[in-house]
Amino acid sequence: MCQQLGVSRSGYYAWKERPESERHKADRALAEVVTAVHQESRGTYGSPRVHAELRARGQRVSRKRVARLMNNQGLVARKRRRFVRTTDSRNNQPVAPNILERDFSPGQPNSTWATDITYVGTRQGWLYLAVVMDLFSRKVVGWSMSENIDRHLVLNALDMALKGRQPPQGLLHHSDRGRQYASTDYQQALAARGIQCSMSRKGNCWDNAVVESFFSSLKLELVYNTDFATHEQARLALFEYIEVFYNRQRRHSSLGYVSPVDFELAALPEKLAA
Repeated sequence: MCQQLGVSRSGYYAWKERPESERHKADRALAEVVTAVHQESRGTYGSPRVHAELRARGQRVSRKRVARLMNNQGLVARKRRRFVRTTDSRNNQPVAPNILERDFSPGQPNSTWATDITYVGTRQGWLYLAVVMDLFSRKVVGWSMSENIDRHLVLNALDMALKGRQPPQGLLHHSDRGRQYASTDYQQALAARGIQCSMSRKGNCWDNAVVESFFSSLKLELVYNTDFATHEQARLALFEYIEVFYNRQRRHSSLGYVSPVDFELAALPEKLAA
C-alpha cells in the first residue's frame, strides 16, 4: 500500500502513532453536537438553521465549518416537493379584492392574518387541516381538523384564533377564493368582528405564499415521512407539530432564526413601549 501511495513505511508508522490534533478533536466533538441538533430538528435543518441553533446554545462556530461537518456526515435538509392546491373557487359567492398585495411583513401582531386549507392522507381517508397565521410572527394562531372540507372547518380555525388573540377591529384577513371562505357564514363572522377581508387573485398561489410555505414545510417535515393509520393518529401528530415544534422550536429564517413564539416575546416589550 505504501508503494502504491508513494509514501515511506517509516512515514506511515509515524503518521499512525502521531496523536490526534486538537483541531481534529474539536471537529469530532462538534460533529456530534451538529448531528444531535440535526436529529432534534427531525432531520429537517440545513447548515444555516443548525448554525443558528449552535449560536443560540453559546457555541462560537462559523457557518462554513458547520456546513463542512454536515457534508462529511451526509446530513442535509429535506428538499421541498411541489405543493398541490386544494382551492375550489367555482362558486357564485362574492369575492373580496386583494388588499394584502403580498405585504407579508406587517409591523405589529394581530394586524394581518392569513389562512388556508390543506389535506393529509391516512389509511382511513383524507384529513383536512385549516390554519390561521399571524403574518407578523408566522405563528399559527388558529387551526382546525376535519374529515370534511366545508365552512365549519375554517370557521372553527377562525374561532380558535379570535378567542386566543382577541384582535382589534380593522384586522386584515387574507384567504383564497375558496367556497369555504366566500361562504355567507364565514363572511358574517368576519364582519361581526370588524375584520377586513382580502382574497388572492384567481389561480395565484403567490398571493398567499407564507401559508403555502407553512404547508410545504409541514408536508416535508412530517407528512411525507409518516404513514398515518388513522385520523386520530394524524390529528395528534399535527397538533404536536404545530403547537410544540413549529410555533415554539423551529427556527425561521424570515424571523432571524428564532421561533414564532420567541419572536413575539422579543417584540412584546417594544410594542408595549410604543
